[in-house]
Amino acid sequence: MGIVSGLLLLPLAPVRGTAWIADHLLQEARRQAHDPRAVQARLAALNRALDEGAIDEAAFEREEERLLTLLERRGRPTGPTTTTSPARRRHV
Repeated sequence: MGIVSGLLLLPLAPVRGTAWIADHLLQEARRQAHDPRAVQARLAALNRALDEGAIDEAAFEREEERLLTLLERRGRPTGPTTTTSPARRRHV
């Protein structure tokens, strides 16, 4: 960034800083929400709520399904795999 563009964009620095902080907070919230330990703790709390009668069976099943889906997605690889396809393997 040149000196002229830096001076012209200087009034936007607080907005860019706020957007940067908001983006980092969102990333951290997503990381914590999908942490397997946190999801398991929420499942345990959900079971306690059902046992205590705080929620009904239908609400329990909906939330349990959502939490189990989070755990399942977390365990599944999302990027390209490093395994070699059978056609490319060499037999020695």
